[in-house]
Amino acid sequence: MVVVAILAAGRGTRMKSHLPKVLHSLGGRSLVERVLESVKPLLPSRQIVIVGYQADEVKAAMQSIPSLEFVEQTVQLGTGHAIQQLLPHLEGYTGDLLVLNGDLPLVRAQTLKQLLQAHQENHNAATILTAHLPDPKGYGRVFCNGDNIVQQIVEDKDCTAAQRQNRRINAGVYCFGWQDLARVLPHLESNNAQKEYYLTDAVTQVGKVMAVDVEDYQEILGINDRLQLATAYEILQQRVKEKWMVAGVTLIDPTSITIDETVELNSDVIIEPQTHLRGNTVIQTGSRIGPGTLIENSQLGEKVTVQYSVVTDSIVQAGSRIGPYTHLRGHAQVGAGCRVGNFVELKNTKLGDRTNVAHLSYLGDTTTGNRVNIGAGTITANYDGANKHPTKIGDRTSTGSNTVLVAPVILGNDVYVAAGSTVTEDVPDDSLAIARERQVVKPGWVSKKRSEQNPQSKNSS
Repeated sequence: MVVVAILAAGRGTRMKSHLPKVLHSLGGRSLVERVLESVKPLLPSRQIVIVGYQADEVKAAMQSIPSLEFVEQTVQLGTGHAIQQLLPHLEGYTGDLLVLNGDLPLVRAQTLKQLLQAHQENHNAATILTAHLPDPKGYGRVFCNGDNIVQQIVEDKDCTAAQRQNRRINAGVYCFGWQDLARVLPHLESNNAQKEYYLTDAVTQVGKVMAVDVEDYQEILGINDRLQLATAYEILQQRVKEKWMVAGVTLIDPTSITIDETVELNSDVIIEPQTHLRGNTVIQTGSRIGPGTLIENSQLGEKVTVQYSVVTDSIVQAGSRIGPYTHLRGHAQVGAGCRVGNFVELKNTKLGDRTNVAHLSYLGDTTTGNRVNIGAGTITANYDGANKHPTKIGDRTSTGSNTVLVAPVILGNDVYVAAGSTVTEDVPDDSLAIARERQVVKPGWVSKKRSEQNPQSKNSS
């Protein structure tokens, strides 16, 4: 049995932000959400987040995570003080406690499993995750004997010059037997440079403590400023892109592509350069995305192509072609075999199968049937200044170039709308709608107009 505690009370002053550090985003999830994701496979009996700075904002950001508990550290006096806040909440608990920092977004679930396994198999009072860093500056140093039994942990600020030569660092991940820890927590002291209560002091007092080295030290890189956040993003992107290429996805120029960890791709998808995939996006087999494209929180079917376009919160069915320079947003839905082309915007619009909106058009709050053709420059005037109104277009209907459909309006099946029309009334099935003034030509009008504007030219002649 294991309870997980996440330390998320600090402000993170080096981030230079009003946003709590643990809520900064990395690849589609906040830092603390990434930590929580890493502990899921452990099946913890309880998950407790210790909050402090802007506690209400942190709680609100994670309110959708089921069974998450919050404990408040009203004054931040160190990691030991944070864990002291758990004493009344874990009274009578006899299992293990896994403690992680909320700014440790790259740690893998497998690493945590190995830590927990080593802790339980060796009957340790505490087990800590360690790593050998090329540059350990800023991290607490861990000193062990030949059996990886911890002898001493010294925070970087308190290290002597000789101690700083040790490259084995404390990763900030601990597994305790809770009863051993609860016994020493009330007796921690703040006799250090920061005048804080260190959890590392408890580690050296609980009994037998073992260090477990992480294989890839990048897993334990913490986030204290924007530079470290950018470094973590590069590492995360390398992981994500390697995963998808191994799974059969082609990334042309991977260095110019970014993919959130929350994105799902099928085999034989091709991602062109300068393409960015965000949020809960799913792309099916055989689709080709990019170049120069942003897809966010959208679902794309098989053999869809998208070029130089932005697609957000939308659905595109199999075989449809999007772009170049198309914008789908506001829950647009594009049916199978459609063409949505140059400089077209769809907002809260549903296109039936094999419908074409090829050029220079805006459709908002619109529903079309199948095999509809929207002529170049067609606009749905869906907003009256106060409210949005719908437009409905039936099967096999076509609009001519520069048509304006003033919503609310319904075009039936097999309707033709003449070019240049402004349609304000419903059009029944099997009809031609012409809504424009008859053309009038006045010969000699220009010469007459010029002579009226400049009568001297007439006298001089």
